[in-house]
Parts: sequence; structure tokens; C-alpha cells
Amino acid sequence: MERILVSACLMGRKVRYDGHAKTSHDALLAAWRDEGRLVPFCPEVEGGLPIPRPAAEIEGGVGGAAVLSGAARVLATDGSDVTAEFLAGAQAALAVARSFGVRLAVLKEGSPSCGALSIYDGTFRGHRTPGKGVTTALLELNGIRVFNEEHVTEAADYLRTLET
Repeated sequence: MERILVSACLMGRKVRYDGHAKTSHDALLAAWRDEGRLVPFCPEVEGGLPIPRPAAEIEGGVGGAAVLSGAARVLATDGSDVTAEFLAGAQAALAVARSFGVRLAVLKEGSPSCGALSIYDGTFRGHRTPGKGVTTALLELNGIRVFNEEHVTEAADYLRTLET
């Protein structure tokens, strides 16, 4: 049985920066949870950040690959540099994914860790830009397909290809 890495906040865990969850009520995610497929994970918490914590964005909105290469940082609204925690969380997510043989993930869109299609632009003004979060970039560099919570049907299609 294929296991699926999933953002813990989508599973109702109160791990987001504001101390809340972003619980998904998607029927496929619920079915996968009931089947025991899901591996809930929060890279920001596992990277050492507290709950709650200041919101963070990738400077310049350049995306997770730039953070991985050292060309950009992750900064919090209080001005602190949280790049090390985001990198540690991404590495921890990859380690957990590998330990479960994960080949696909469903992660929270917009997050500087988990965004698959868009992230915030680094201005802390609520503007999004195309890009990937740090964890998503690392997972994809290691062959793990990442989908967001709005594309669970596509994730299910991919899962079927993995299991045939």
C-alpha cells in the first residue's frame, strides 16, 4: 500500500503559525486516512519552530529551490531569519517520506514550506506569486510528487498509476 505524506494542518492538527489548523474535509483524504495511508507531518514544527510563531515568507518570493541553494532566506514578520528551521524541517520531511517509501504528498498551498503552486511574495502583504515552498522543492528534487489540497483528485489519479 502506497503511503502519502500530508500536511498535518490539513488533518486538523493545530500546528500552523497562528496556532490553528486548516482542516480539509476532502472525501479522498478521509478515505486515505481510514485506510491508514496518510503520514501527517509539519515541517515547520519538526524543524524546531514553536506554535504559535510569527508568520514567515521566502524573501523576494523566489521559492524553495532558491532557499535550498542558499540564494534566499526565509524571514519572519518579526525580522528573524528562520531559514535554518525551514531547511531542517524539509530534511526531516524527506527522511520521514523515505522511511515510509512515500512517492506522493498532499501539502498545504501557499505555505513557505508546503506550497506546491504558489507562495507568498515575501512582502507580508498577502500577495501570492507562483512558486514552491522549501519542503515541496526538496521532496520534488528527490522524486516525490507534491499536490496541494485543491488537487487531491489529481493526486488520486497519480496514486492509481503508482499502484498498477
